[in-house]
Amino acid sequence: MNNTVKTALLLGTMSALLLLIGEALGGAGGMLIGFVFAVATNAASYWFSDTIVLRMYNAQQVGPGHHLYDVVDRLAKRAGLPQPRCFVIPDASPNAFATGRNPEHAAVAATEGILRLLSDDELEGVLGHELAHVKHRDILISSVAATLAAAIMMVSRFAMFFGGSGNGRDDRQGSNPFALIATIILAPFAAMLIQAAISRSREFDADAGGSAIAGGPNGLVSALRKIEVASKQIPLDANPATAHMFIIKPFSASNLLGLFSTHPPTADRIQALLQQR
Repeated sequence: MNNTVKTALLLGTMSALLLLIGEALGGAGGMLIGFVFAVATNAASYWFSDTIVLRMYNAQQVGPGHHLYDVVDRLAKRAGLPQPRCFVIPDASPNAFATGRNPEHAAVAATEGILRLLSDDELEGVLGHELAHVKHRDILISSVAATLAAAIMMVSRFAMFFGGSGNGRDDRQGSNPFALIATIILAPFAAMLIQAAISRSREFDADAGGSAIAGGPNGLVSALRKIEVASKQIPLDANPATAHMFIIKPFSASNLLGLFSTHPPTADRIQALLQQR
């Protein structure tokens, strides 16, 4: 299945989950509320996700003459992209991400730690990966998926405390407490699984696209190995809601099932890149 079609189907499934929870809470009226909530959360994510996440990490914008800006400028021209805004995050943990609703409003952010750790070739591999996200519009897709997942979890928690009214008729006729409980419990897990599946598939595509932009996979392969080791020694205090954005997941997932991870195992990513040689 085409990756774009797959992603669209998964996002549609998440939106449907939100509508089903709304119906479980309040019948047709609840479904309408769920639909409005889905539209509102998607719109907010589309317009404001870049500003929110950059402020969250106290990212400072840099311009021409800064090494990060100059490398991004060179790679963006090679990829046929507009020059993204460039930001440095004051953190010693090595990591990077891209954000923005489209290539014309994109931003690339890198920590001070990754700028010190990587060679020029390795940094090009990482920044090529981030520019591939920009080119594929993955930032928007991932942000929408994360927002929908958060909305589903929030509405499910609301249902847990306040219950539902079934299809809006008398409780004795219309309510189904077992279906409501199942919805409350299962919907958040389904949302997490779908969000993680979307994120993992986009990471593999960004690795391949970044390798092409950088002129080969060697720099990114070496960078992933270095970041994997260094990020465990100097972990990034990251908000879990933004974990999917970083090139390496910024906190340990060793105690979680792989299905719930927003990133493929680094070893699998490296193996896929080496097959491009």
